[in-house]
Amino acid sequence: MIGLFDSGIGGLTVVKAIWEKLPNMPLVYFGDTARTPYGNKSAEVVSQYGVEAAEFLVSQGATVIVVACNTVSAVGMEAIKNKFPNLPIFEVITPAVNRIRNSSKSKRIGIIGTRTLVNSKIYSSLLADFEVFQQAAPLLVPLVEENWLKKPETKRIIKFYLSPLKRQQIDALVLACTHYPLLKSLIAPRIGRRVKIIDPADETAAVLADYLIKNNQADKSGDSHFYVSDLTPQFQNIAESWLKRKIKLEKVTV
Repeated sequence: MIGLFDSGIGGLTVVKAIWEKLPNMPLVYFGDTARTPYGNKSAEVVSQYGVEAAEFLVSQGATVIVVACNTVSAVGMEAIKNKFPNLPIFEVITPAVNRIRNSSKSKRIGIIGTRTLVNSKIYSSLLADFEVFQQAAPLLVPLVEENWLKKPETKRIIKFYLSPLKRQQIDALVLACTHYPLLKSLIAPRIGRRVKIIDPADETAAVLADYLIKNNQADKSGDSHFYVSDLTPQFQNIAESWLKRKIKLEKVTV
């Protein structure tokens, strides 16, 4: 069983990407909606939340963990791996970095993410031989969680966040928060046609699918389960619209 978690609804972008490659793959998902967003919290707290989420997924039968959150991927992986040293654990940053390195045209890289992600400087560290320009975009996660995906206010905020990156004439933009692909249709025209958008959800799903196929775990079937730490109508509506299927949400305490 594949277990995925995020601070809220954003990790469903990874779920969707996985199902595009492995449509029948059973998953267990946890969205920590009661404590979202993670991106304005300390690294210590984010690490704690990540360990608690992973513990819950393992208790539900997960044998592979996907950290479907850039913030936890940036600052919480050591704690999770220390807790589960023998468990295959995937995160969403390394696949995006590898995608950039495999693209000969990408030299000036823009990163938008949470404050904690940007302050970690993980992309600058992993891409030290590239020109990396980072922009924190803290308002985007709550806008997604509130289902303000088409509001004019959201469009203006996106334009504001992207303006510094446009001035740097970037040629690639990493959506370094799994919530942001839900806003891709608004981001793309505002960053410009010449800028390649890199979605870590797609890259992570490709790496995970390759692992599952090589380890004869890709032909599983069964029910998927979706858990949240707080039930919200927005989560249900966005999830079903994004995944194109009905889902049943269960509230749990971790």
